[in-house]
Amino acid sequence: MQNEEHYNEEILPCVPDLSRTALRLARGTALADDLVQETLSRAWQARASFRPGTNARAWTHRILFNTYINHYRKKKREREVLDELRSTRRVSVRDAHEGFSDEVAAALRGLRPEFREAVELVDLRDLSYQDAADQLACPVGTVMSRLHRGRKRLRRALGGYALDQGILRSAA
Repeated sequence: MQNEEHYNEEILPCVPDLSRTALRLARGTALADDLVQETLSRAWQARASFRPGTNARAWTHRILFNTYINHYRKKKREREVLDELRSTRRVSVRDAHEGFSDEVAAALRGLRPEFREAVELVDLRDLSYQDAADQLACPVGTVMSRLHRGRKRLRRALGGYALDQGILRSAA
């Protein structure tokens, strides 16, 4: 299948079948469309290895399955790396607590975990809202809400301490 005419005759009729199979594999239209597109691209690149008259459907489906498997393995590796990064980052955030006074560290520990994580990521590690949202696997608005609530609770918990230390002045 050396030219575009043979490609169009043999491979393009397989597209509806490929789309159905990709939808079944990916369980989502966006990934399925990407899989079909990648399959057609790889089929075009490997057109010299296809022998006209053989089973084009089987050939394209093998390319589709291999593409899906490669995608799945790549996502698995990415998840493993992200999990490893998250575990090392949690340790580094704890190290950052070492410089705090006992009162501040206790106030941070007293926060609910979702509020504490938002405060640690944005305020202590200087991550952007988007980066914190990516790390926490939640929307940016949720990070902003948790951060607001966490800061508010810290302010309440540390108000007296801040007055004692001269960080804040009394409103009198």
